[in-house]
Amino acid sequence: MMAKGPSYRVAFRRRREGKTDYQQRRSLVLSGLPRMVIRGSLRSISVQLIKAEVGGDKVIVSANSNELTKKYGWQGGGGNLSAAYLTGLLCGYKATASGVKEAVLDLGLHAPTKGSRVFATFKGALDAGVMISHDENKLPDEKRVQGQHVSEYAKLLSSTPDSYQKRFAEQSSRGLRPEEITEHFSQLKQKISSAFQKVEATEEREEEKPPKVEVEKKKKPRGAVAAKKPVKLTVKRRKKPEKMEEKK
Repeated sequence: MMAKGPSYRVAFRRRREGKTDYQQRRSLVLSGLPRMVIRGSLRSISVQLIKAEVGGDKVIVSANSNELTKKYGWQGGGGNLSAAYLTGLLCGYKATASGVKEAVLDLGLHAPTKGSRVFATFKGALDAGVMISHDENKLPDEKRVQGQHVSEYAKLLSSTPDSYQKRFAEQSSRGLRPEEITEHFSQLKQKISSAFQKVEATEEREEEKPPKVEVEKKKKPRGAVAAKKPVKLTVKRRKKPEKMEEKK
């Protein structure tokens, strides 16, 4: 039954729908740091760095696991542990490039399960250089982040082709064998890191260049007439009057 009485206050709509914990949101906003908001579905992971302002939340940078496929050639799934880590790494590099060095984690209504995709994304942002308060015990193992458990399971099922095809049909259709996911993960991680290192190197070179000194041109006062250059008489011009006198 619905509560009644003069002291009853209707909760906010998003709280009634179970979408927002306003008490947690208030404590995160009062920290004064940008919130790293991590949300996921079965097929993708999205990360946003959000700054609270009076007029509303402002998104500083964002990253989605679909970017891994479109820009960096990721051939794995978009919602697994490896993709979550790479998405967090990508967002972390974007954050450091934008001048964000510290943030606070916003899990929303996600359960803080040890080793989950949320903490894999979080681990990627930490490795990119963003400082966030955390508990090391919550982070997933490095081998699971690299997809080694998937590779070992695929090798185990290779003796039974029907089970192997049933489990990894979608993975194989992308052009990546599940046994090779660890190597593919390392290549993508190196590709993302090197891309942002090149950007940082070019920015440092531009900062080291000395500033150009602009010479101010003197403006002529209005109404000033430029002085005419004296005309020099050539040899031909000097001889012409003499010839005229001889004819006369």
